[in-house]
Amino acid sequence: MQNKGYKRLFFKHRLRRSGWLFLALLTVVGIGAPQLHSLVQAATCTTISSCQQQINDETNAVQSLKGDASNYQDAISKLGAQVSSLNQQISINQTEQARLQAAIADAETQLAQQRQILGTDIKMQYVTGDISTAEMLASSENLSAFADSETYRSAVQLKIQGTLDQITKLEKDLKDQQADVADLLATQQTQAGEAASARSEQQHLLSYNQSQQTAFNAQAAQNQQKLNALIAAQRAANNSSAGGYYFIRFSGAGKHDPISGSYPYANSGFSMSTAPGCVNNDGPDPWGYCTRQCVSYAAWAVQYSGGRAPVLWGNAKNWVSAARRAGVPVYSTPQPGDIAISTSGTWGHAMYVESVQGNQIYVSQYNQQLNGKFSTQLRRWE
Repeated sequence: MQNKGYKRLFFKHRLRRSGWLFLALLTVVGIGAPQLHSLVQAATCTTISSCQQQINDETNAVQSLKGDASNYQDAISKLGAQVSSLNQQISINQTEQARLQAAIADAETQLAQQRQILGTDIKMQYVTGDISTAEMLASSENLSAFADSETYRSAVQLKIQGTLDQITKLEKDLKDQQADVADLLATQQTQAGEAASARSEQQHLLSYNQSQQTAFNAQAAQNQQKLNALIAAQRAANNSSAGGYYFIRFSGAGKHDPISGSYPYANSGFSMSTAPGCVNNDGPDPWGYCTRQCVSYAAWAVQYSGGRAPVLWGNAKNWVSAARRAGVPVYSTPQPGDIAISTSGTWGHAMYVESVQGNQIYVSQYNQQLNGKFSTQLRRWE
């Protein structure tokens, strides 16, 4: 006979191993709540800086969502493979269950047959009815014949009883195996259901993730439109020849003309990024400004022409208040060597006054069109 105890241990080991694999898979794929991202409701930015910051945030959120989506897709793939594997194991064990049921039925048939044979043999041995040992001894030709008869009868009974015991044990082993297979099937079916449910949840999270990406991309597009409009407005303000300027007069500036085209950072980096500090090799310059911006050129022009350049005054829009705090005079009428400040737009615009011609000023400047280039312009100052 086969080692049924070994087979039962194998079934139990396979049951435990299947459970471990499933739990390990759930740990690997990281089943759980989605990474939620705060969706802005509308294009609420009102300045170039805030629009650019929102666009940066939305772009970063989309990149993060893409990473999450990749994890969800990986989890879906792994869970799908797990469901398929479990279903294959279930099919195999259902076949094993059917085989064991058939084997149990066969053992029960054999057991019934052996019981019938035992009963028939006993009846044949005692065909004369109830007969005492003394009567059997008296009717025997000799003591040896009686002993042989008794030995044969006992041997037959022992053999049949042994067969009965063997079949009974086989039936018990088969039923134990059937119980183990039933337990394994129940566990695998539960695991398959959990894996399928987890896979469905991951698909739901992936769908939600993709809707978030769509929302962020749409929001970024709206903010980009807003940003483009604000940049256009800043360019228009920078290009305006109308008056309304402040003139900052640095002591000693204007002594060394002309300065046009001598800016030493003409080939340095340029970026309109609103990130803190300078990026893309665009500075900072010695005075704390990003190169090829209007304020960098203005600070250099003050120093080049004989004045003391302002340090870390920020955007052009801040220069008037910064000058007043620093005790640098601010006028409403220009003279050569002044820095003309327009406070229009998000950042304002700084220019170096090359000459004054009645109600007009001839200025040199950088980044008037927000492209990091040098230009000159004749403007009305009143």
